[in-house]
Amino acid sequence: MKIWLDGELRDAEGARVSVLDHGLTVGDGVFETLRTVDGRAFALTRHLDRLTASARGLGLPEPDLDEVRRACAAVLEANPVPLGRLRITYTGGLSPLGSDRGEAAPTLVVAVGEAPRRPDTTAVVTVPWTRNERGALAGLKSTSYGENVVALARARAEGASEALFGNTVGQLCEGTGSNVFVALDGVLHTPPLSSGCLAGITRALAVEWTGAKETDLPLDVLERADEVFLTSTLRDVQAVTRVDGRQLGDTPGPLTAEAMRVFAERAAADFDPR
Repeated sequence: MKIWLDGELRDAEGARVSVLDHGLTVGDGVFETLRTVDGRAFALTRHLDRLTASARGLGLPEPDLDEVRRACAAVLEANPVPLGRLRITYTGGLSPLGSDRGEAAPTLVVAVGEAPRRPDTTAVVTVPWTRNERGALAGLKSTSYGENVVALARARAEGASEALFGNTVGQLCEGTGSNVFVALDGVLHTPPLSSGCLAGITRALAVEWTGAKETDLPLDVLERADEVFLTSTLRDVQAVTRVDGRQLGDTPGPLTAEAMRVFAERAAADFDPR
């Protein structure tokens, strides 16, 4: 495997980041995950725009997007996979121990690995922990993922692939690595960005392509929604057939199936939708 680290491709064994990198010591970094098909990264421009916005929100210098594009192209050429997960990581770089940043340049890492094809359906659970919609990291794609690790472990233990959070005011927010949509009386809804959810790339495209409404929703909407589905880079649009102990069916509902069809068609027609 070849990995891009700070300006060049390196063998995986030689791609080493300092143990004092701020991304390692305090989680001071941002990242993007992209789906790749036969060496092409889907929605690269939108992902790079969000990488820049996340870096700005964290107070990091804006990344050199020309370098990031070169890095992505080099990694994909050096590591051919039919279906992949491309990861861009951008951290605060070498810094003192503690929360203060040092004077060193940020660290840029780009790597790719094979990704399995996702099933059409999945199960989710709700968790008792909340997203803070007013927190400093709200809406940023930060590497500070500890609470997601804990929540996803809870989901796995309960036979689900994703955990869903409410926010501090009891509204439906998002999953550990996904956005959530619900169907109510024939209309698709998803929480607005003000709920504290990430501005998901797949979420934005699904809203644009399906006409879903951005709506403040109570967490307990999951107890009465006619359909539920998730969106994310590697899930695309994925139907939810079980929420906690509630079974919604064994196959995607009609609105979900249509969203899956539309997303697949539009994504295939334009691999870098602006």
